[in-house]
Amino acid sequence: MSPLLRRTKHTKKKPGERVVTLIGKPGCHLCDDARAVVEQVCAETGAAWEEKDITRDEELHRAYWEQIPVVLVDGEQHTFWRVDPDRLRRELGG
Repeated sequence: MSPLLRRTKHTKKKPGERVVTLIGKPGCHLCDDARAVVEQVCAETGAAWEEKDITRDEELHRAYWEQIPVVLVDGEQHTFWRVDPDRLRRELGG
């Protein structure tokens, strides 16, 4: 089953307790677009966010190379390639 379909809901966590992780690489225009969306939505909802460089982590490289940028919410894959701000906002409860 796809990891996107296995996601569990985090209904007990408030937006400020959520962590969004953007996995990408330097020079990736889709990663730049995703970063802008993640920054905006996290600023609106109060969620924390971090960015990881796939070129500096072999495990991330193996897992996500063909999908970058990848967005995780609380360690679970939320989306890849293009980030829909409304969908991310809903996921974060904002």
